[in-house]
Amino acid sequence: MSTVSPFMLGIPPIRRLSLKYPYVLHLLMGMFGLSAYLVHSPEGRLGQISLAVWVGCLAWVATWYRERGDSKNLEARISAWLIGLIASSVAKYAFQTNNPLWPVMHEANGGWNKTGIVFFSLAICWILYRQKQIPDGTQQLHEKPKGSSALAGLGIGGLVFGLHSLLSDSSTLIIWVWEGYPVRGPMAVPHGAWTIFTMGVGLIFGLFYPNVARSWTFYGIGSVGAAVLTCFSHWFGYYGGLALTFYLCAATPFLITNATRFPPARTFAFGFFSYNFMVLFHVWVVAYAFVPGGPLVREHTDWVMATTMIMIGCGVFSSLQSSGSPAKQTGFQPPPNPAGRRQRSYYIYILLLLQLLSASIAYLRFPSYDYTPHHPDNKLITAGIWTIHFSIDDDLRASEKRMEFLLKGAELDLIGLLESDQQKIIMGNRDSTQYLAEELGMWADYGPGPNKHTWGCALLSRFPIVNSTHHLLPSPHGELAPAIHATVDAYGEMVDVFVFHSGQEEDPEDRRLQSEYLSDLMGSTPRPSILLSYLVTKPQQGNYNTYVSDRSGMKDIDRSDWDRWCEYILYKGLKKTAYARLSRSTITDTELQVAKFQVGQPDGTGEFISEDQVPEDLRFPQLFRGEGVRGHRYHVFNEPRYFA
Repeated sequence: MSTVSPFMLGIPPIRRLSLKYPYVLHLLMGMFGLSAYLVHSPEGRLGQISLAVWVGCLAWVATWYRERGDSKNLEARISAWLIGLIASSVAKYAFQTNNPLWPVMHEANGGWNKTGIVFFSLAICWILYRQKQIPDGTQQLHEKPKGSSALAGLGIGGLVFGLHSLLSDSSTLIIWVWEGYPVRGPMAVPHGAWTIFTMGVGLIFGLFYPNVARSWTFYGIGSVGAAVLTCFSHWFGYYGGLALTFYLCAATPFLITNATRFPPARTFAFGFFSYNFMVLFHVWVVAYAFVPGGPLVREHTDWVMATTMIMIGCGVFSSLQSSGSPAKQTGFQPPPNPAGRRQRSYYIYILLLLQLLSASIAYLRFPSYDYTPHHPDNKLITAGIWTIHFSIDDDLRASEKRMEFLLKGAELDLIGLLESDQQKIIMGNRDSTQYLAEELGMWADYGPGPNKHTWGCALLSRFPIVNSTHHLLPSPHGELAPAIHATVDAYGEMVDVFVFHSGQEEDPEDRRLQSEYLSDLMGSTPRPSILLSYLVTKPQQGNYNTYVSDRSGMKDIDRSDWDRWCEYILYKGLKKTAYARLSRSTITDTELQVAKFQVGQPDGTGEFISEDQVPEDLRFPQLFRGEGVRGHRYHVFNEPRYFA
């Protein structure tokens, strides 16, 4: 609720001060926001960021409302705001979906917080140098606006939610339409640059052709794009997403301009309140089992998208009421004065620069695809399963670098990641698989996307992923259970890999149905297979006996490991050689389980043997023995287990 601060503009003394000194609010916003990374306490950091958002929303609304009588200055402020979003998307593209200035970043995990403070200080100095204090009321509109401020506020809520949920990261739309291997659609690298380009072109179109941008015909095109993105996958779905992207950015200038015609307190406060509702709505479609009223909106991303477009439609209706029917624009219409034309040229230059940056980033980040396993001479596969809790650690910091250290140290060739879907506003619209795949040298499959209503699962592989399919397992009552069924080329032999997250403990019927579905899926393939999973069952009890059965053909990596509840590694058609459990430190709430297999050899007796009987290349790294390093060590057994 820290976004609803514009209601304070309904208090005359605060409104006068905010309109007279908006740069002071921007200064406070930057000070609170950019310095929050220094606060060690997660609660304190969250509180400081909430204060920064509170002040920031008040600052921007005051800035826009102050310029409501000067179309050229208002256009400049709105353009700066949207170009800032595009610049943030470019920065996230460069830093593998983490904004380096975020408070979850710091020096240890790749943050550029100090650099951000320096640039912010220079920007504030420039604003103070250029500042012209205009008291409240010196620039009034000549006529009272027509229509309802509530409709204008709904337009703002829908616009901000659409921009934030879909366009605050260049990979979000791409992950919406991703369906696994072989590749049949766009990829985050390099096609994220296409999303950024479309955002810039949409803004330019909205500035030069505002009457077209606010027409019902153009709104219809945006709505069709939203429907295509929601209902289709691969390239066709992405093209719909690009159409929606173009529309949202083109609509931004006229929707905000229209909202400034009305009293700011009730218009923008209501707009941001409706935005907050949408943020909850788009989380509740997944988290319905944990929130009041959740089952009513279960698995209805289509309702979220439809509501967003209806809210924007309310803003379009209000704009047309206030300004009359749009005049026809048959060609290029320059701004009314040379100063305005020069101002718009600056936007174009900045957007061109940002596009050149995004294209360069796409080129530099383009994968080499020359990945190799760690121990090819022994045809060894080291596989792991880890529940990463959305790549935010116990200290509320981005955990990708810490995860990279552990996964690299464990010499993993295959890793299943669970609770990995971060393409929601509450998770920052991020994708940790991009960072981990590029830094570890692995192919990545994101799994069922953010529009599939799960907490996510992902697969990283040093072996080429030949084919992969995504599954949503039966869930009549509880949360949806995601699964990936992938086939990898391991040393010339096709090996099936399953990554799976079962439903929560409270719904036993869901978990029973899911165990039967997955067992049939695993039993349907004659190829060697590995299951990297979160099963929510006790060893050798209940649904465990469905997963480990003749029906599935799968065997447990270690039947004697009695204290497991969530994570399990199962296999068939391979020789198991070793198994270990690695402590998580403070990265997440779940350990990393790791197993080693040899391809092309029959399984052994399964008896435990000592490490000195195992060739050195088949052993686990010594790095995590004893006290280990950085809080990671072999625990439970205090050492790896090896099998004959």
